[in-house]
Order: sequence, then structure tokens, then C-alpha cells
Amino acid sequence: MVALKRLLLAAALLVAGALAGVALHTALTQGDTMFAGKRPTNLGYASGSLAPCKTSPNCVSSLADPKDEEHYVAPIALKGDAIAAVRKAVESMPRTTLVQVERGYLYAEFRSKLMGFVDDVEFLADPAKGVVHVRSASRLGRRDFGVNRERIEQLRSILEKRIRG
Repeated sequence: MVALKRLLLAAALLVAGALAGVALHTALTQGDTMFAGKRPTNLGYASGSLAPCKTSPNCVSSLADPKDEEHYVAPIALKGDAIAAVRKAVESMPRTTLVQVERGYLYAEFRSKLMGFVDDVEFLADPAKGVVHVRSASRLGRRDFGVNRERIEQLRSILEKRIRG
């Protein structure tokens, strides 16, 4: 019984030490953390489209099949200089980095507060339809616990408030 208690205590101390090390690393690291992952090479737009989501449930896209409830999110209705409006909204959100901004397209990275996980978020204007297509995907892991969908809906809300006023 005493040996089991010592073993459990040793395991608990080991886990606590590992967590403290990760927390210290995250707090002291500027820029990329070990959880940032590598920037994907398939981003950008080709033939008027964004890269499709992988099958994992950590990506949403307005260009996904609307029947795919796990990945589909509605595009954002915007007219005029839509990318300029999106840029302002993105810049108003914490822990964002603009990576690429060009006419009709914006790519930004969003970092999680605690561990520095990076999500890649793209916006592609479709002036003919008066919408901006979106794609938001986690770089690492399989699940995102709805973070990418929530982010797009938060951006949609920011943009709608600015349009109204």
C-alpha cells in the first residue's frame, strides 16, 4: 500500500513538472511555440476557390458542401471593399497575424492564448455574389472543439455590427 502511494505521488509530480515546463515554455517563447505547427503549403486561392477541408472535424469552409454540417459554414455577406472590412475585423481580434493581403484575398493566423496552437484562416471575396468565402482550419490535432466555427461566427457578428453602424 505504501509503495502504491509513493508510485502515485511520483507520477503526479512527474505530470505536474511536465505541465509546469510546458507553461514556462509557452510563457517565455516569443512567436512560434512547439504547438504552432508548420504553415500549410496548400493555402491561397486557385481557380476562384480555397483549399477544401480535410476529413477531420477541425475545419470549416463556406465552399464545403452545404450538406456537410460538420465542415460547412455560410459565407459572409459583404459588398464594396469586403477585404478591407475583413482586415479591420481580423485586426480587432486578439493574437492574430496577417500573413497575406491582396485584392480579394486575406490570409491570417490565429493563435490560442495558452498553448499557442495556430489556426489558418482565409477569406476570398466573391463580388458577383456579394459574399466573402471563408476557410478556418487548425494546423495540429484532430478536434478543435468548435473554435474555428465560433471564430467565423464572431467575425460575421463584428462585420454585421459595422455595417449596421
